Amino acid sequence: MRRRGQLLQLAKHGLHALIALILRLEAQVRELRRQLQELKDRLALNSRNSSKPPSTDGLAKPVPKSLRRQSGRRPGGQVGHPGRTLQPVADPDHVCGHKLGRCPCGACSGRSLEHEPVLGYEKRQVFELPHQPLEITEHQAEIKRCPVSGRRVTAPFPEGVTAPAQYGPRFRAQMLYFNTQHFIPYQRLTQICQDLYGQPLSEATIAATNQRAYDRLAPFEQRVVELLPQAPVNGCDESGVRVAKHLYWLHVVSNPLLTFYGVHAKRGVEAMNEFGILPRCTHWLIHDHWKPYFTYDACLHALCNQHHLRELKFLHEEHHEDWAQDLSVFLLDCLERRKTQGVLDERPFNRVLARYRAILKEGRRRHPRQALRRAQSKAANLLDRLEDFELQVLAFTIFEEVPFTNNGAEQDIRMEKTRQKISGCFRTLHGARVFARIRSYISTCRKQGRNILEELEHALVGRPFLPSAPPAGP
Repeated sequence: MRRRGQLLQLAKHGLHALIALILRLEAQVRELRRQLQELKDRLALNSRNSSKPPSTDGLAKPVPKSLRRQSGRRPGGQVGHPGRTLQPVADPDHVCGHKLGRCPCGACSGRSLEHEPVLGYEKRQVFELPHQPLEITEHQAEIKRCPVSGRRVTAPFPEGVTAPAQYGPRFRAQMLYFNTQHFIPYQRLTQICQDLYGQPLSEATIAATNQRAYDRLAPFEQRVVELLPQAPVNGCDESGVRVAKHLYWLHVVSNPLLTFYGVHAKRGVEAMNEFGILPRCTHWLIHDHWKPYFTYDACLHALCNQHHLRELKFLHEEHHEDWAQDLSVFLLDCLERRKTQGVLDERPFNRVLARYRAILKEGRRRHPRQALRRAQSKAANLLDRLEDFELQVLAFTIFEEVPFTNNGAEQDIRMEKTRQKISGCFRTLHGARVFARIRSYISTCRKQGRNILEELEHALVGRPFLPSAPPAGP
């Protein structure tokens, strides 16, 4: 009897151990499934359904598929578009006349027209590079002897003429343009100069030109920092940049007329405060859901819906979430309605808000909100954000100045990814900041319709373009 009780006790203990083992194995299986799904999701991310740049797609690029709807218009220039056809000029540099010696009509057997009066001219113009692209000007300063002191004195040279042989500001502006706008590295620029102009160009000359532009653009940067907080709407973004093999952050604050770039070791509030723009903004800020932006509570915040469309596309395509597709269609419908009918009044906005909440409620049936903070799926995290910031998501439907996306700031910062692909990382933090200030100037000049080469030349001689009027909204 005692033996039987011991066996039952051992069996009971073994059963409990087996149940505990099964539970542990089930937990491990759930965790492994979660990790497997996370890895599958990561592999499925690309530039169409996430914020990853196109450069990360690799060779297996996804088939291009725009998030925008078809407009029904034919591709190419639309009716009324001014076009960019090469047009003749009124005052050509050279005129080459072609005489008509004999008649080509065929009726008079090539009769001579030498003494016939000229009735007019048919004109055709050829645009070509000059044979000698560099003009060399020699400055000769007179040397005389003072009749009183007997000393030799020399006439002053023009401002900026400081060396026996040097490049002029227009040439330096072109090298600056090639390097900072088109990201051509120093070594290749020296080759370009030799091939195009037949003159040597040292890397030190390019570096000195960049430094001169940086120094003389300080007033421009100060003016931009003053004007941006006055704008009715600004877009913000940030992206990693390699500096001396370390990770730094390139920040951008911009609108349709102004651009500011800043490089900092930090990504969040410390960097934003140091630049001194966002703490003084009291109007609209458009950005993704990077939380440090929300620390500036004097601003009105709106979220980029292009980010939402990409995340919703991923959830629909990879996880077959129908509510995600419904919300994408809803947001695009709202955008189309705004284009055709304008922003909404209170009553139609309440109907839009009710539809928005109904779609999110469908998503909540699959992903209930968690009472405690714990790891959640991408869908649950997105639903939390869309519910908690519904007015920031739909701000574009009721405020005319608020854009649907933050594409302007994203496009402004995308050039750094291109620059790193072409030229690699920055060697020093100062070099990165030199690049950022010059790019701010180039981007602002382009937005305001100014000639980039001319404005770079003006900057190098100490007369940079300074924006004067507060920027208008989009």
